Amino acid sequence: MILRTFGWSFAVTVVGLLIALLYDGATGLALVAVLAVLEISLSFDNAVVNAKVLDRMSEFWQKIFLTVGIAIAVFGMRLVFPLVIVGVTAKLNPIDAFDLALNDSHRYHELMNDAYPMIAAFGGMFLMMLFLDFVFEERADKWLPWLEKPLARIGKLDQLAVVVAGGSLAFVAWLSADDPGSVMIAGVLGMVTYILVNGLGELFSEASEEDDEDEDGEEDGAEQASSGRSGPSSLALATGKAGFFLFLYLEVLDASFSFDGVIGAFAISTDPIIIALGLGIGAMYIRSLTVFLVRKGTLHEYIYLEHGAHWAIGALAVCMLVSIGHHVPEWITGGLGAGLIIAAFVSSVVRNRGAGEGPAAEAGDDERLHAGKV
Repeated sequence: MILRTFGWSFAVTVVGLLIALLYDGATGLALVAVLAVLEISLSFDNAVVNAKVLDRMSEFWQKIFLTVGIAIAVFGMRLVFPLVIVGVTAKLNPIDAFDLALNDSHRYHELMNDAYPMIAAFGGMFLMMLFLDFVFEERADKWLPWLEKPLARIGKLDQLAVVVAGGSLAFVAWLSADDPGSVMIAGVLGMVTYILVNGLGELFSEASEEDDEDEDGEEDGAEQASSGRSGPSSLALATGKAGFFLFLYLEVLDASFSFDGVIGAFAISTDPIIIALGLGIGAMYIRSLTVFLVRKGTLHEYIYLEHGAHWAIGALAVCMLVSIGHHVPEWITGGLGAGLIIAAFVSSVVRNRGAGEGPAAEAGDDERLHAGKV
C-alpha cells in the first residue's frame, strides 16, 4: 500500500536529489531537501482538503488529478508560475524572465517580492472564502462546538462569507498595502475565482445526481441528507463536467497553497532550478498523501481532520493577508497548520475511543448484529 501510493514520490525524490547534486553539488542537495520539507509542512492541510474533494470524484478524474494535475503542480506552479509573475511585473517575456532568474537572482527575487502583495491577496481571499464557507455551514459533527455552533448560527445570513472576506480585504488594503488598488483587484479576483469554480462544481454535481436518480430511482433519504451542501454522496461520484470543475477547483486550491511556499522558498534559495526541484518533490508527496487518505478512508475514520484542515486554511489565509504589509515567518504558517491538524487528529482518536468507534469496534458491531439476526 505504501509503496504503491508513494512509489512515484520516492522515485521523483531520488531523481530530484540526483539532479540537485549534479547541478550544485552538496549545497544544492541540502537546499532541495530543505525546500521539500518546507513544502510538505506548509501544504499538509492541503492534502486533507484535497482528499475530501478527491473522494467525490470518479476514478477517471482521480487519475487525471494524479497525472495531469501533478504536471501542473510540479512544473506549472513551482517553475512556470514564478516566471510568469516576474515577466508580468517587469514586462518581460518568459524567456527573458528565465534568463533573469538564472543570471540575476537578486533582481528576480526583488521582482517576486514586489508582486507578492497581489499574490497574497488573491490566494488569501480564495482560501478565506473556502474557510468561511466551511465554518458558516451547519454540521452534525463539531470539533470546537463552543465556536462552531455560533458561527453556523450566524452563517444562516445569506452571503455572509462574501461580506466577511470582502471587509477583511478592504481593511488590510487600507491599513497595510502600499498599492491598495492592486491589492483590492487581486483579492476580488481571488473571491470571484472561488465563487465561480466552486459554484460550477456544485451545479454540475447536482445535475449528475439528478441524472443518476432519473436512471436508477430515488436514492436513500439518509444518504441524501448526509451529502449536504458539500457535494454528492459516495454513490453519486462526480463525472463529466462535474468532475472537470472539481478538478479545476483542486488545481486552483493547490495554486493558492503554493503561493506561500514559492515566496517562502526565496528565503532559502533564489535559484529557480533549486526551488522548482525542492518544491516539486514536496508537491509529489502532498499528492501521494492525498491518495493515501482517500484509499485508507482516513477522513471517515477521523472525522475532525477535515475540521482541523479548514481551521488551518483559515490561519493560512489570515497569515497571507497579514504578510501583505508585514513579513510572517514560514515556521509560523507551517507550525499553525501542522498544530491544528495534529490537534484535530488527537481529538478524533479520543472521540473514537470514547464512543467505541473505529474499524475494530465497527467489525464487532457487525458481528453482533449478524449473530442477533441468526
